[in-house]
Amino acid sequence: MKIGFVSLGCPKNLVDSEVMLGLAEQAGHEITADAEGADVLVVNTCAFIDRAKQESVDTILEMAELKKLAPGRRLVVTGCLAERYRATLQEEIPEIDAVLGTGEVTGLVQILTGGGARAGVAPARPGEPAVPSGPAAPLHFYRRDTPDSRSPEAASRSRDSRSRSSDEPSRHDLPVFGLDLPTYLYDADTPRRRATPGHYAYVKIAEGCDYKCAFCIIPKMRGHYRSRSIESVVAEATRLAADGVKELLLISQDTTFYGIDRGERGALPRLLRALNAVDGLEWIRLLYLYPTTITDEVIDAIADLDKVCKYIDLPLQHASDPVLRRMKRPGTRASYERLLDNIRARIPDVALRTTFIAGFPGETDADVDALESFITAVGFEHLGVFTYSHEEGTSAFGLADDVPEDEKLARQARLMATQQALVARRQQARVGQRVRLMVDGPAPEHEWVWRGRLAGQAPDIDPVVYLTDADPADLCAGRLLDAEIVGASEYDLVARPLA
Repeated sequence: MKIGFVSLGCPKNLVDSEVMLGLAEQAGHEITADAEGADVLVVNTCAFIDRAKQESVDTILEMAELKKLAPGRRLVVTGCLAERYRATLQEEIPEIDAVLGTGEVTGLVQILTGGGARAGVAPARPGEPAVPSGPAAPLHFYRRDTPDSRSPEAASRSRDSRSRSSDEPSRHDLPVFGLDLPTYLYDADTPRRRATPGHYAYVKIAEGCDYKCAFCIIPKMRGHYRSRSIESVVAEATRLAADGVKELLLISQDTTFYGIDRGERGALPRLLRALNAVDGLEWIRLLYLYPTTITDEVIDAIADLDKVCKYIDLPLQHASDPVLRRMKRPGTRASYERLLDNIRARIPDVALRTTFIAGFPGETDADVDALESFITAVGFEHLGVFTYSHEEGTSAFGLADDVPEDEKLARQARLMATQQALVARRQQARVGQRVRLMVDGPAPEHEWVWRGRLAGQAPDIDPVVYLTDADPADLCAGRLLDAEIVGASEYDLVARPLA
């Protein structure tokens, strides 16, 4: 049976997709990139914010149209949107044959072999009986009039068989997220078919989250925090290195909480030391750290271990104390400044990455001023700003969403303009420096041009380095080489390989 797969959302979701692909392949099914030639279409969805939900719904509808072209073709929806809106999806899109939540990753093989879910019934999680999925939070189905309409507020609301007017009553009006929280966690023996380039791979060291940030729905979609053993992660890393992986990216909802749920204090530094000894690995990168669980031990391990990238991804979300309190985020601007000063003192060449939210309920002009001054004072190497999304099921949903959408976008643009000016000056000052970078491959946007990344740049989310005066015959993805920076263009750099 040929399986066509679409994976949306974050790298954590991508690992789930890779596991499902691996399990399907192990069961004898063929993976195809040709959706029109697939017997089963699978969409692994994201539901973190409105735009992610809209993209997921649009993709499901697109695959539903493809399903009509071939009698017997099946459509399976998995992931966060499925976990959050299981019953609604099956009611509104009858073309969906089965829905699998975030804890039902192994259920795909059951679906492919003819078992699985009828409408309103969740496939059993391993070791559990099938249970009615129950009502989900309200989900409206929007169709975008134009490609640049990026939010449901900007979308038209069709009243065909796929859509529901916001004025219509819905029986799905309470945010109920199933009877049980997900508990699944893959391990080193679980098959994976990697979707990333051959020289780097994501490894999920934990799943779930126990924090109760006011804006975030992830704990209800992913369950309680649960981490893998050091032995399991190292075994997977060893196998990946043997397959040619040069860069390992460690991910979870809170990577610095690793092991604490198992009663293992100091587990992350021990894991990093064990991974640092794996033959074949060149770079080890940590993503999704948390400001109150990053310890001096973790900072010291990043500073001391030669394969661990001097790169800290620390989503802070805001820097105004009143907003942080309403967000139910631990810490204050002062504690964040102390932490970042400590990191920079211990790791002088560190690259700091963070994200912020603009337009959280009650955010004032003074709060935005405080955030902008914080950005300017710290000088993050990489920074993203997202507009607040008012999500049912979160505690912030009980607050008035009182910052208009156009004001959210204006604040986002203002903060990113401040960051862009800071980065432009910093990047220009790097011209003439000698650096070591990893080659990623030909640049998709420039024929005959190759690109790579510094240790302070993560794949897919950070700027890149374009290589000039380079002979493609001397380059290959995953190769480390020395280069001189010869130019800068906004966020990206241009470098010339050294002999």
